[in-house]
Amino acid sequence: MSEADTVETTRQSLSELMAKARDDFVASQSAEAQATIGAAMKKLMASDFGSNALIVGEVIPQFSLPNAHGERVSIGDYLKNGPVVLSFYRGGWCPFCNLEFKALSDSLPTINGLGASLVGISPETPDIAQETVSKHNIRFEVLSDVGNEVIKKFGLLTDVYEEMRPLYLEWGLDIPAANGDDKWEIPIPATYVIDTKGVIRAAYVNKDYTQRMDPAGIIAALKELS
Repeated sequence: MSEADTVETTRQSLSELMAKARDDFVASQSAEAQATIGAAMKKLMASDFGSNALIVGEVIPQFSLPNAHGERVSIGDYLKNGPVVLSFYRGGWCPFCNLEFKALSDSLPTINGLGASLVGISPETPDIAQETVSKHNIRFEVLSDVGNEVIKKFGLLTDVYEEMRPLYLEWGLDIPAANGDDKWEIPIPATYVIDTKGVIRAAYVNKDYTQRMDPAGIIAALKELS
């Protein structure tokens, strides 16, 4: 099987797994909960969240954040060594983020082979990020943007609608506790492929959190850079 065939299989598997996870989860909920989830998704898709997100051709802001071990990491240091793939995720509690991370981990050898680094960013605290790394055997850097400061600079900030918060707590998802503050703010999932000058060369931003950039798209963008 060629590399292209392997990537295509990964892409199809990710799409299918996400669709199944979405359908299975919604089906497991009560009719009332399903109505609330559906209404919140429609509201989210009609909102202007993400309208100011950074796009292809723009230069990313310089930043440094703590990793899962509490060590400060600078994006500039990564860019000195090659392109960077930034994956903004909602949190380790999000099943769709975890499916994406599995697909990214599977594609990591190819990404690294193209001279690029893969970095995940969420607003979760370093301790929670470390739990995510350990639980899901993540083999790339995961950074903690507590307070969503970098997420705001990328134009990706959104929040959990008030009507959804009781459901999140019912599901055992205490977002403020995971993020170390009293807010229900999370990022729109997004993927950026950034060249060594800090210029965005590919971007995927989607308010529908059950949709993510295919690893094939990331790899294709990196190949164009090389």
